[in-house]
Amino acid sequence: MKLLLDFFPIILFFVAFKVWGIYTATAVAIVATVAQIAYLRFKNGKVEPMQWVSLGVIVLFGGATLLAHDDNFIKWKPTVLYWLMGGALLIGQLVFRKNLLRSVMGGQLQLPDAIWLKLNWAWSAFFAAMGTLNIWIAYNFDTDTWVNFKLFGGMGLMLVFVIAQAIYMSRYLPQESADTKDKQS
Repeated sequence: MKLLLDFFPIILFFVAFKVWGIYTATAVAIVATVAQIAYLRFKNGKVEPMQWVSLGVIVLFGGATLLAHDDNFIKWKPTVLYWLMGGALLIGQLVFRKNLLRSVMGGQLQLPDAIWLKLNWAWSAFFAAMGTLNIWIAYNFDTDTWVNFKLFGGMGLMLVFVIAQAIYMSRYLPQESADTKDKQS
């Protein structure tokens, strides 16, 4: 359910673009993101900081798209979000000596410090590359291709990267002993 909620504005943007075009899709994405944040606030009583940032970016870049009637602004939105996320991971590590990835995921995973550091660098590089790829596609292909990439290419690359990270991390996760497995049976 959480995954569907996370992709709710993107899916609505895609559908609205295919039916009505980029400007209606942009307005739909803004409204859907506001609705998403309101729902999360009502249901959980809180909203994650990155979700607030995403709301701010869609309102800013989506609003600029609608006001200027220029789709270049909305095309920058994913790049800005990717670069903000990657930048936050880098600044957290380099300036504050805090691994933000570990702060978020450390409750669910026990990994050696060196592995957390490698994962942090890998995610930073991935977000930098995704932001660059998004803007390259936006300026070298038509808007329809960019929208298709935004939904399918972006999600596909994220899925491949997450699976690669899971495979990499699995080597460092604590292994259950045979005694523990026997006791659970």
